[in-house]
Amino acid sequence: MSISLFSRPMRRAERAGPGPNRTARLCLSVFATFFVWVTHAAAQSPALTVYRGAALIDGTGAALKRDVAIVVDGERIRATVPDAQAAPYLRGATVVDVHGLYALPGLIDSHVHLATAPNRRYAEALLRRDVYSGVTAVRDMAGDARLLADLSRGALLSEIAAPDIYYAALMAGPEFFKDPRTADSTRGAVPGEVPWMRAVTTSTDLRLAVAEARGTGATAIKIYADLSGTLVRNIVDKAHRQNLLVWAHAAVFPASPREVIDSGVDVVSHVCMLAYQASEQMPHAYHDRAPVEEAKFTGDNPQMDAIFADMKRRGTILDATVYVYDVMWRVANAQPRPYCTLKLAEKLAADAHRAGVTISAGTDAPGDWNDPYPSLDRELSLLVHGAGFSPMDAIVSATRIGAMTIGKSREMGTVEPGKLANFVFVSGNPLDDIANLRNVTMTVKRGQLYRRSAYRPISKDEAQGEF
Repeated sequence: MSISLFSRPMRRAERAGPGPNRTARLCLSVFATFFVWVTHAAAQSPALTVYRGAALIDGTGAALKRDVAIVVDGERIRATVPDAQAAPYLRGATVVDVHGLYALPGLIDSHVHLATAPNRRYAEALLRRDVYSGVTAVRDMAGDARLLADLSRGALLSEIAAPDIYYAALMAGPEFFKDPRTADSTRGAVPGEVPWMRAVTTSTDLRLAVAEARGTGATAIKIYADLSGTLVRNIVDKAHRQNLLVWAHAAVFPASPREVIDSGVDVVSHVCMLAYQASEQMPHAYHDRAPVEEAKFTGDNPQMDAIFADMKRRGTILDATVYVYDVMWRVANAQPRPYCTLKLAEKLAADAHRAGVTISAGTDAPGDWNDPYPSLDRELSLLVHGAGFSPMDAIVSATRIGAMTIGKSREMGTVEPGKLANFVFVSGNPLDDIANLRNVTMTVKRGQLYRRSAYRPISKDEAQGEF
C-alpha cells in the first residue's frame, strides 16, 4: 500500500521535537548559509566611486559650492562633502579627479518624441547623443509605446547608452486620429483603438481606458486634442485615481487653456497655446485653428495674468518648448503655417516666469542629426537670452523641475545623498555662460560613467530617413 509523504506516521524524534544536537546542527547550518550569503553579497557589492574636487551646482538653486567630493555607492549618491573631508570614503574606492570641472545634476529634457514614426536605430542614436551630452532622463510625449517600452527597459538595464525614458499614452477626440502621425505610431493596429493612442468620447469607459494605458508602462496620460472641458476633467480624475500623471497641451480645442488648467493636469505643454485664452473665439478643433492673435500681447494681458496666477496657485508646471517655435519658422513653406512666433513665445515664457509659474525645459524637436549635442542646450539658451531666465533658473528648469514633470523628485533632479547618481561634468562654469553646457567632459547616469571622449557621433546611416 502506498503511503503519502504528507500522511506518513511521525517518528518518535519528530513527535518529541528537536533534541540538543539537532538544534545545534540546525543553528550551524543557518549560520553557515547566512555567512555564505553575506560574503557573496559583499563580493558583489560595488566599491565606492569618489569624484573629487568639483565645483557643484546641486540643482536646488543654492549657490555654487567649490571643491566638493561626490561619493557614489552603486547607482546612488552616498554623500556630497567638502573634498578635504573625503578621506573616510577613499579606502578601496575608485577615485576620479574632477578638479577644475563643474558638476550639476543630470539634465532632463521634458519634451521629446522618440517613436512618433518608429525608427529604432535613429532613436538609439539620439539617446546615445543625449547621455553623452549630460542628459540622464527624458519625458517622451507620446509615440509607439511598444518601442518606447523596449527602449525604456534597455536604458534602465544599461543595454543601450541612453537616459531613462518616461513616456505617455495619448488620449484625444476621434477627429484627431485622421492625423497621419497616429498611423505611424500604431503600425499593425488601428489609430484610436490601441491603449497608447486612444480615441475618447462621452461613451468611453474612461476607467478601463486609463487602466489599459497604464498597462503599456506609461507614466502619464497625455491629453492631446479635440476634447471638451468636461471630458478633460473626467480623464484627469480617472488617471489620478490610478496614480498616473496627466500631461496635456495647454489648449485642447475646444477645451480652453483655462479649462485645461482648472481640470487639475500636472503639466501643460507649449507656452503659445496658452495665448488662445485671449482669442475672440476658441478654435473648435486642433487641425482647424487660426494663429494666436499677437496684437493682444504687445503689453500686459489681463487674461494671461489670470492664467499665470492660477497656474502658480495650483502648481501646474509649464513645459514651455520655446525652441520648437524657432524650429517652426525655419521650415520652408511649412503647412500649416506656425501659429506663433519665437518672439511671442519668448515674451510669454518671460511673463510666466516673472509671475512665478514653474517652468521645465522641453524641446519637442531633436535638432540636426549631425549636431554633436542635442537641442536641450538651445532651449536653455533661449530661456536665458530670450525669456529673461538667469543661468541658475534655466539649470533648475532642466534638472529639479524636469524631475517634477515625471514624478521623480525623490529620485533625481538634484545632487543630494540618497538620490540616483545622475550628474554631468562640464569644463566651464554654466552660471557664467549657459553655453558651457556644450562643454561636457563626462556624464554619470545611475552610477555608470560615460566619458565624452568615448562618444560616437550619429552617422548619416543611422539618421537615414530623418532628413
